Amino acid sequence: MTNITLFSQIISKLDRSSFSKLLKAKGIDKHQKGFNSWTHLVSMLFCQFAKSQSVRDISNGLRSATGNLNHLGIQKAPSKSTISYQNKHRDWTLYRDYYYVLLKSFGQHPHLKRVKFKIKSKIFLLDSTTISLCLSLFDWAKYKTHKGAVKMHTLLDYDGNLPHYVNISDGKTADNKGAYDIPLISRSVIVADRFYNDFSLLNVWDSNQVFFVIRHKENIQFKSIKEKELPENRHHHVLKDEIIELTGAKSKTKYPKKLRRIAVWDDKNNQEIELITNQMSWTANTISQLYKARWDIEIFFRDIKQQLHIKSFIGTSENAVMIQIWTALITILILKALKANPKYNWYLSNLVAFIRLNLFVKVDLQKWIDSPFNEQPPPKQNYTQGVLF
Repeated sequence: MTNITLFSQIISKLDRSSFSKLLKAKGIDKHQKGFNSWTHLVSMLFCQFAKSQSVRDISNGLRSATGNLNHLGIQKAPSKSTISYQNKHRDWTLYRDYYYVLLKSFGQHPHLKRVKFKIKSKIFLLDSTTISLCLSLFDWAKYKTHKGAVKMHTLLDYDGNLPHYVNISDGKTADNKGAYDIPLISRSVIVADRFYNDFSLLNVWDSNQVFFVIRHKENIQFKSIKEKELPENRHHHVLKDEIIELTGAKSKTKYPKKLRRIAVWDDKNNQEIELITNQMSWTANTISQLYKARWDIEIFFRDIKQQLHIKSFIGTSENAVMIQIWTALITILILKALKANPKYNWYLSNLVAFIRLNLFVKVDLQKWIDSPFNEQPPPKQNYTQGVLF
């Protein structure tokens, strides 16, 4: 039986030396006493794991772990006013940068690799999700006349379903505009929906030797250059595979090169899906399966909104919202690392719920995650010979 709580063991998996290097590079915590950046991080991770609804919940929750706080690397539980103040004033980019540091270690777990596709290109899924906010409280989050929001533009790594890049903008920013700053990796492939059918953007990607698979809009103007043969005895869902050239004056100026257009039939939704790509050698079926994999990013958005704490916020400033979102992303990174190689087949929702119920239980993390339901052996039967006479 271990003497350290489950939450303490989870926190111990974080690379604190890298966190200290970030603090030094940013010049943070030089004259900080008491509630330093590490204590702030632990407090916000507790907010995510426990799904605390207020700063009072965070303060009282950590206070209930008295005697175990040293295992978390903190001296004492913070007060609610201290948490509120630091959420408003501490630089949120610290937690963004720490997420990317952790991604390099956690995100490289071999069990997060997937081999569904035989292509050598790195696969990324691109989309955005809108997080609604009350405009009267979050007056900086411009979206509509009577509604506020922020938008998470996310480039998801197909291996492990973890964000490779996140750009958080106001709700007004269009999906394609929020994608111009994403980091581009040569020979990788980006899969996206029709909202990214921006030929200027696609030209930037193509110029950087990045492949794309995009669902094209119905109103694009093009002419067919060459129609490719379809496989006879398989992949009957592929309806058309052709090389095209844009004919619209504006679109042709933005993207003067040839494109490949593939039409496939979606049995599930009973509709035809039309895709464009700059990859000319992969099979049409591979292109269609890549687009089908785009659904993974929708599942990711659903998971972070349902399982973590980013639909309501414990602070109203922009800085507080950004800190809460980035600590949520750190939390999902930790959860995916925990889920990567246990003997028990966890669903993410079950793992989150079980950790939430056992945060301050003193049990060995690895044993618990491998076998959460320890079955007790059946009691031995005591057969006693009765006395006949």
